[in-house]
Amino acid sequence: MAIITRDRLKELFANIENGRVLVYGDLMLDQYLWGKVDRISPEAPVPVVEVESESILLGGAANVAKNIAAIGCGVEIAGLVGDDPNATRMKHMLEREGISRHKLIVDQKRPTTLKTRIIAHNQQVVRADRESRAEIDGYTEKEMIDYIESRMDDINCLLISDYGKGAITAALLERVVDLARKKGKFVAVDPKETYFRNYRRVSVITPNNHEASFAAGIRIHDEETLKQVGWSLLKELELDSILITLGAKGMALFEKDDSFNHLPTVAKKVYDVTGAGDTVIAVMTAMVAAGANPLEAAYIANQAAGIVVEFIGTAFVEKNTLYETILQQL
Repeated sequence: MAIITRDRLKELFANIENGRVLVYGDLMLDQYLWGKVDRISPEAPVPVVEVESESILLGGAANVAKNIAAIGCGVEIAGLVGDDPNATRMKHMLEREGISRHKLIVDQKRPTTLKTRIIAHNQQVVRADRESRAEIDGYTEKEMIDYIESRMDDINCLLISDYGKGAITAALLERVVDLARKKGKFVAVDPKETYFRNYRRVSVITPNNHEASFAAGIRIHDEETLKQVGWSLLKELELDSILITLGAKGMALFEKDDSFNHLPTVAKKVYDVTGAGDTVIAVMTAMVAAGANPLEAAYIANQAAGIVVEFIGTAFVEKNTLYETILQQL
């Protein structure tokens, strides 16, 4: 039996503009310096990259929000920035993507997170991070909880994007998840492996196979160990579902009704997986906001991931491209 029909796909994509997702998490900017290598440095045995161009993109939770906006779903965002020019740049970039409702709290003690990647001949040479990973203080935590609570009646889904940069604390998670579940909202979490035990009672978490293996204490190397890990985490964390991304092997969805579905990858070629996890959770959550069930949403998210990994850098897929790509396979 097909996971989705052409008529159902059309219905979901027609309804996507009625959805609304609040993204909360670690906001970042991704800087790319593009160049070429013709020689080795005389100062050290390292390549000299002659930089030819630069691009700056939304990253982290901001990239998740951009992915949601790109497929036509309503989205708003909340998170931390520093008191610096990159905070202003992020604000302007969000607004250019149509993400006009945002709550950016300025933290004087941290910079706006910036990841700089140097790329030569389509290969990443090095990455430099400017960031703080200190947890937010109690005052900021309360301000964020109050803001998320104030938006709860106007959203369909809450998406937590955790990159371990301090915006998401155990106390905040417990409070906002409880608020969302009481309101009947779908809660999606893109987890950080070291904080897995904090993500309890959510609608879905989307770890990759390494994060899931680390959390469960079992290395995934075949379908049997995959199932051990998936069912173990689902039960222990009292989840509605868990979507484990498996790289070239696709992804696997476990649901609390005991259903299991392994979705094979659809990527024709893979150049860069940077940001692919952002696309998966963004598209899955947006489709749930449009009325999809978890399996339908995971199927569409898998298709989206197959598109973005064919590009270098944090990529996204637009609504029409995604729709037409899936339609051709039905």
